[in-house]
Amino acid sequence: MKEKQLYLLGLLALVLIVLTILFFTAGEGEKIKKEEPGISPEESTQLSTEWPTQKITLFFLSEDDALLHAEEREIPATSSVVEAARRAINELLQGSQEGLISPFPSQVQLRELFISEEGIAYVDFSREISEAQPYGATSEMLAIYSIVNTLTYNFKEIKKVFLLVEGRERETLSGHVDLSRPFLPMSDLIATKN
Repeated sequence: MKEKQLYLLGLLALVLIVLTILFFTAGEGEKIKKEEPGISPEESTQLSTEWPTQKITLFFLSEDDALLHAEEREIPATSSVVEAARRAINELLQGSQEGLISPFPSQVQLRELFISEEGIAYVDFSREISEAQPYGATSEMLAIYSIVNTLTYNFKEIKKVFLLVEGRERETLSGHVDLSRPFLPMSDLIATKN
């Protein structure tokens, strides 16, 4: 008799557990849309997409000379210098919006960027930065300084820039400019506005 009672009690407990699980999970999937008073759904969408931005200056090439030409762009504001620097480089890699020339092949990607306590930005690119486009001496120098000047011009925390390819140091991008040391900005390469 005792075994029968224990068996029924166990079965009753199992049924109770199943019913409890069903009770608490039955309402999942239903979403209640809560509207804010006084704000229409359209206005709510507009408000949520208006984020603070910060202006940055990117440096591209021109057909007219062997100088870097400034182009302003807005990126989402962030309190992290590293994140803002990453966004700036990614904007640079996307190319000009004003008809200037990008010094980088479209396949190039930023792999990583970090900044040391000494103010050196270590910028790591995918291998396409050196493989996808053969650089001459001038174009290789301008490609490097478009990165260096973009970072040092926009972020006072960055004093020098060290370039890496696929996480490793390289002698050059394409056989011309020594990459074994960090680069200081070179404002002489920036075209003046008339």
